[in-house]
Amino acid sequence: MNSFEFNKIAGAVLGTALLVFGLKALAGIVYHVDAPEKPGFKIDVTEASTGGATGGDKQPAVSLGTLLAAADAKKGEGVAKQCHACHSLDKGGPNMTGPDLWGVVGRKHAAHEGFQYSEAMKAKAADDWTYQALFDFLKKPAAAIPGTKMTFGGIPKDTDRANLLAYLKTLSDAPVDFPAP
Repeated sequence: MNSFEFNKIAGAVLGTALLVFGLKALAGIVYHVDAPEKPGFKIDVTEASTGGATGGDKQPAVSLGTLLAAADAKKGEGVAKQCHACHSLDKGGPNMTGPDLWGVVGRKHAAHEGFQYSEAMKAKAADDWTYQALFDFLKKPAAAIPGTKMTFGGIPKDTDRANLLAYLKTLSDAPVDFPAP
């Protein structure tokens, strides 16, 4: 290859680089965007009202007993599909990422054999998993028991949680009765 051929190739490469960098600089001038004061995006989220809350009271419009009386275990089985990723729902099922949930209602916190619970859950070991405790925990586990290993985001709808609790009631040899409406 002679020097003339080399000069043509080098000129084409350098010309292309000059064009690319020149267009980038020109685009920066034409389409100038100021950097934000704080990086990121603000997302406004409003908490959904549960109904009859007054003042600072955040109690649901209806009692848990009323919600559970109207709950559908079959719909709860559909909600429980989220639980299958981390929990076994079978009698004598293995511990997975989370403990087996067979007979969870009425069982003590941090009481399932062979599962390594977080310190936060062990601190509640004297308490029973009542329907109310599960209802509150399933809304947002990290808020109900700060420090829990359960990273699940929660089930925001009261009716979905009630349906899930109705299904969990069926997963027991000695089901615990629902609280009175």
